[in-house]
Amino acid sequence: MGSSCSNHLGIPPGNGPNAVGCTDFMMDHTAEGTFFRLYYPCQEMESAGKPDWVPYKEYFNGLADFMKMNRALSERIFNYLFGSFKIPAYLDAPFKSNEKCPVIIFSHGLGAFRTLYSAICAEMASQGFIVASVEHRDQSASATYYFCEKPESERSNASLTKSSGATQQNLVKEWMYYRALQHGESEFPLRNKQVKQRADECILALDKLTEINSGISVQNVLETHFDWSTLKNSMDLCRIAVMGHSFGGATVIEALCKEVKFKCGVALDSWMTPLDDEIFPRVKQPIFFINSEKFQWAGNISRMKKLDSAVIQRKMITIRGTVHQSFPDFTFLTGNWIGKLMKLKGEIDPELAIDLCNKATLAFLQRHLGLEKNFNQWDPLINGEDENLIPGTNVNLLQSAI
Repeated sequence: MGSSCSNHLGIPPGNGPNAVGCTDFMMDHTAEGTFFRLYYPCQEMESAGKPDWVPYKEYFNGLADFMKMNRALSERIFNYLFGSFKIPAYLDAPFKSNEKCPVIIFSHGLGAFRTLYSAICAEMASQGFIVASVEHRDQSASATYYFCEKPESERSNASLTKSSGATQQNLVKEWMYYRALQHGESEFPLRNKQVKQRADECILALDKLTEINSGISVQNVLETHFDWSTLKNSMDLCRIAVMGHSFGGATVIEALCKEVKFKCGVALDSWMTPLDDEIFPRVKQPIFFINSEKFQWAGNISRMKKLDSAVIQRKMITIRGTVHQSFPDFTFLTGNWIGKLMKLKGEIDPELAIDLCNKATLAFLQRHLGLEKNFNQWDPLINGEDENLIPGTNVNLLQSAI
C-alpha cells in the first residue's frame, strides 16, 4: 500500500517451532455476522505471500477519524509510515499441526481492528495455538466492513445461475467507522453496550470455530484460497482462552462472565470503565492482568482488584518502561523519536516488552489450560520475577479509591 520510510523496522515473527499462516473469515455477510483474522500453525510456504499489515485505505481513514485528524493528510502520512509493512504470517497457507491446537479468541482495543496485534497473535500460533482475532462491529473499531445485497436490477446474470462461489458479485461492501462520544454524552452507557456486543462477537467467533472443527461446511463470504475443511478436528475445544488489549481487556472479563467455555483470560492493559461492577462476582475463571507502566490509574486498578479471589487465581504484573501502545504492532513500526512523540513507544525495547508479555501469557495459559508444553519455564514471570517486571502494580492505591 505504499513505501515505508524505514527498512529496518518490522513486526517480529513468532519464536515458536511452527510456521504461521493467516486468513480472514466472514460469515454471514451482514453487520451481525462474525469477522475475524485466523492465525494458525502452517506448512512452511516460502512461495506464499505475506499480507499487508493494513489491508485497505479505509482503515487509515478510520484511524484519522479516531485521532481527530484530516483524512486526506493522514492517509498520506500513514501510508508513508506504515504502508509497506507485512504481517509475519503466510497468507492462506495450508494448516499443519501434529496435535490438536488450543484456541485463543483475541479482542482488539478502542480504535483498532483485527490486524493490529499480529506480533502477539503470530507468536501464539507459532507456539501451537489457533487464534481468532475478532474485528468488532460495535463502532469501537477505527473501521470495519460488511456487505449489503445489491438490488435485483444490479445483479449479474452469471450469479443467478451459479449459487456458490459467486455470492460476492451480488454484494456491495459497506464501511462502518469509529463512533466518537457526542458532546455531553455520558461514556458508560455507550461503552457498556459495546462491551456486551464485543463479548457476544467473541462467543460467536468461537461458535463458528466449533462448527468448522466439527466438519460442518461453512460459507466464507470473503474469497480466500484457504481450505477450511482442513481444520476439521484440529482444535482442542476443552482448552480455550480469551485475550484482549484495553477495551479488549474489558471484553475478556465480560466474555468470561458470559461463556464458561473460556477457561481463562489474559487482559492486556485493560480499560475497566465499560464494565458493570455487578458482573465481577460472577466471573469464575482465572484472569491474568498484564499492565503497562504509564497507562494505569488508581480507579482502574481498584476495579481490577475487585476481581481478586482467595480461591481463583487472579494475577497482575506490570512491564517496566511500557506505554499503553506497547502491545499493538505500531510500537515496532516507528523510529524512536516518532514513536515517543506519538506515545507508541516506551523506554523499554519494544521487542523485549512483547517477549516478556508473550512468555508470561504462555506460562499462564499452560497452567490454566493444562497444556503439556515447556511454557512453565516462564512461570516466574507470572509473579513478576524479572528485572523488567513489577509484581502487581506501580500505581499507588489510596484507601478511598479502593
